[in-house]
Amino acid sequence: MIKLAKFISRDDTATPADAEPSAPPVRLRGRKAAAGPRNNGRFVIAIGLFFAVYGVIGGRLAMWGMVPDDAPGYRNGHDPIMAARPDLVDRNGEVLATDIKTASLYAEPRRIVDADEATELLLTVLPELDAKSLHTKLASGAGFAWLKRELTPKQQQEILSLGIPGIGFRTEKRRFYPGGPTASHIVGVVNVDNQGIAGMEKYVDDHGFAALQSAGLAVGTDLEPVKLSIDLRVQHIVRDELAAAMQRYRPEAVGGVILDVHTGEVLAMSSLPDFDPNDPASALKKENMNRMSAGTYEMGSTFKTFTTAMGLDSGKVKITDSFDASRPIRMGGFTVSDFHGKHRVLSVPEVFIYSSNIGSAKEAEAVGIAYHQAFLTKLGLLTRMHTELPEVATPSQPAVWKPLNQVTIAFGHGVATTPLQTAVAAAALMNGGELIPPTFLPRTREEADKLAEQVVSKKTSDEMRYLFRLNVADSRGSGGFADVPGYKVGGKTGTANKVINGRYSHTKSFNAFLASFPIDNPQYVVLVVVDDPQPEVGKHFNTAGWNAAPTVGKIIRRAAPLLKVKPDFGDSGKSLLVSY
Repeated sequence: MIKLAKFISRDDTATPADAEPSAPPVRLRGRKAAAGPRNNGRFVIAIGLFFAVYGVIGGRLAMWGMVPDDAPGYRNGHDPIMAARPDLVDRNGEVLATDIKTASLYAEPRRIVDADEATELLLTVLPELDAKSLHTKLASGAGFAWLKRELTPKQQQEILSLGIPGIGFRTEKRRFYPGGPTASHIVGVVNVDNQGIAGMEKYVDDHGFAALQSAGLAVGTDLEPVKLSIDLRVQHIVRDELAAAMQRYRPEAVGGVILDVHTGEVLAMSSLPDFDPNDPASALKKENMNRMSAGTYEMGSTFKTFTTAMGLDSGKVKITDSFDASRPIRMGGFTVSDFHGKHRVLSVPEVFIYSSNIGSAKEAEAVGIAYHQAFLTKLGLLTRMHTELPEVATPSQPAVWKPLNQVTIAFGHGVATTPLQTAVAAAALMNGGELIPPTFLPRTREEADKLAEQVVSKKTSDEMRYLFRLNVADSRGSGGFADVPGYKVGGKTGTANKVINGRYSHTKSFNAFLASFPIDNPQYVVLVVVDDPQPEVGKHFNTAGWNAAPTVGKIIRRAAPLLKVKPDFGDSGKSLLVSY
């Protein structure tokens, strides 16, 4: 505008070079009249440009004012506090984990007028804060300091009403788990910055999401949910029955898993005591560990399942063979005997249903140490399991297998593996002989077939299904309490003496029941473990047939209809249904 005024001044006093001094005044007025409109036009253009520039600025401000808080670009893309996480959902789309907004309290200490007064006022709402630390922060004179993350709406409102200068709130993302502890060991937890630190939450971070966060691309709200393999309804049933077992048998811990034998999908898995992921600190308690995949145990007589399968698959043991179990085996200063010995020759099916330690040891001796170790390795029982869940323990075995090691391993002592691996290996014996890696993500039958490895013959699988059913249906078997009418359950019990201070205890046991159903065409494997149970009130026994087996039966009775397994009551059952 200043330059424009000077230009007009020069134009008003300028005269052409050939103008005469005595030119009439009318000629000068005519020149002014001619120059006026041109100068006014320049002025209008300048004003127009001024309004255009500031109009664009105002429009952009208005546009950004309408953008939601969590839209990309609104905040620093590298800020993990506002980074959105994808929802975790079950196989049916039910939400297992999602983000919600929450307020966190911060201070600008250099704006605090009276640190003493501010400390006293804040402690009336947040008494759990350390007074000394709080005062130090408020009196520091710094530009910014976190005081308390993830406040409740009530706490935020009460602090607002205090009216303390230099105190403010920031909206953060917080992870919320609608089901609480229902699937806590599978879903996992996040830390205060909404970063996955356990379970499938950590898996999501380790497989791409953390990279999105660091690149500033995880602040949107359009992230696709991550679907898991579990069925929340079945998961609830498993946990509910395990909780009932905790009350009924008073053990240290219990655990259970349901596995699809054809895809390797984990439909449900629970371990009690557990924790509420909405309170992440509770996940750190030792007793709340995930015993199904992160704990290793000597699985006791359930291991006789693999010993018998090994003998049959080697061709050196036939289902029609017999073994002398009339006398204990003495080896290296140790004596191997049967818990309820029959003191006679036992057929292979009798070795299985009577759970004979002596018979199992002789089955193992028939194939040799090298074959035995190779067979268990082939079934994945001696190496660390590969799956999405980060919490996976490594099995243990003797550094050198000696004859005594082989004998004890034959009936489930001397090798410690995870319960989940035990279920996975059993699935291979039920599905026709194919070992399929477990997964906590959805997997189709076609995808599973590409990963499957034939580990035993179909004939061996058929014979093991027969033995499983015999152990439940035959009155001589130990699994009778697991039977569910219409669903043809088969399985094997296991009661192992726990190792306490390096020695086997005669009073503490680790019990398990390994089952499959429907046994004529197996679809699922169910495993329940009970750590050091007590006899049920009014009863005198605490072996697996009296606690782990009935718990499996209760789970199958409730879960089978949800898993779309139709009951088969035979011809009499069909007639009964027709009559109705």
